[in-house]
Amino acid sequence: MGAALDKAKASTGVFISLMEEAALAEAAAATRRRSAGAALSDFDGIPFAVKDLFDVVGSVTTAGSRTRMAMPAAPRDSAIVANLRKLGMIPIGKTNLSEFAFSGLGLNPHFGTPTASGREDRVPGGSSSGSAIAVQRGIVPVALGTDTAGSVRVPAAFNGIAGFRPSRGRYDMRGVYPLAASFDTAGPLARNAEDCVVMDALMRGVAPASTTAPRRFIIERSLLDDPELEPAVGQNLLAFADLLRSGGRPVERRVISSIGRARAAIAEFGWPGGVEAVAFHRDLLASRKRALIDPRVVARLDIAAATPAENMIALRQIRTELIRALRHELDGAILIQPTVPHVAPLLAPLASDDELFARLNLRTLSMTMIGSFLDMPGLALISGTDSQGLPTSVLLTGASGFDDAVLAAGQLVSRDHGLDSFS
Repeated sequence: MGAALDKAKASTGVFISLMEEAALAEAAAATRRRSAGAALSDFDGIPFAVKDLFDVVGSVTTAGSRTRMAMPAAPRDSAIVANLRKLGMIPIGKTNLSEFAFSGLGLNPHFGTPTASGREDRVPGGSSSGSAIAVQRGIVPVALGTDTAGSVRVPAAFNGIAGFRPSRGRYDMRGVYPLAASFDTAGPLARNAEDCVVMDALMRGVAPASTTAPRRFIIERSLLDDPELEPAVGQNLLAFADLLRSGGRPVERRVISSIGRARAAIAEFGWPGGVEAVAFHRDLLASRKRALIDPRVVARLDIAAATPAENMIALRQIRTELIRALRHELDGAILIQPTVPHVAPLLAPLASDDELFARLNLRTLSMTMIGSFLDMPGLALISGTDSQGLPTSVLLTGASGFDDAVLAAGQLVSRDHGLDSFS
């Protein structure tokens, strides 16, 4: 525990607050329990990091914003944190994020922008930036994030780690500060798929269980043929598919029409998660505290505020229809797609150019937004690196409710490659 806290204190921009005294006390208690043969679980004493959207008793939930610094400390843990504490796991601190979780790039002008070890010139991805970097830098083995349009999957992709976005309703979201209630989910970030599988169970308060891996995989051709897809991302995805084939698992390559229709609907009518975020923050945006918010976040909220009401009605109808249609199209198969169409971009140009930031943020979220719109569980995994050594990522995803199949597919890949796990 001391080593984790030392690394956390030495990091820049990764944590908004640390709970050093409480974490050391809990670690000492866990050591005593283990010595007495009375450990709460196999996970007793393992440290984890918490995105600063989750309530942790005694700490302020800032949501990465100066507007919330004077809020009272949380009187109790969020439901997910409480589930992990029951097992003896120890939260060491609250991690940084894009303000209000409203960006896929991970910059935060108030608390600094965390960066990956060895890639300090690159953006971390957002909004769960600090949680991803805490894992990438080896501060903790696992961390909690949230995902509304890609906020777990994108930082996992940019940092060469694993991240899982579940179907909505899989986790108890009590005590988690919202962005867009119809799209928000929690999700684990970890070193590999095996650890995401374990964390998924622990976050739900159930024992990890084995699930039969799916036999059928489909590469979504329209996303692979996207003109904005960087060559290394596509090439490494195909190499990933070849590994599955070499293990005797069929991989088909075809267009899934629900994917294209969802993408077209978002392009035509707007992103409904943004409209929900505007509604949640309406009073704040009309107050004097508006001046305290990152101007890039304000600009995105203002754009979303201009979305006509009839667009939202159309999007709700389309979403319901396409979630059903996708389940029929996939018929239990696991979809393989790029997580993000490019590797982590340079930080400095994005910090100094708001127009570039806005364009690249949309591009970064373009593929994960589809999964959020269709409520698709998705597991982001490293698929390789590009010529600069930057990680690329593949997303294993499925129809809404097929979380166990998606995780089993990732577990299969993890086992085949002999990856370590924290459990």
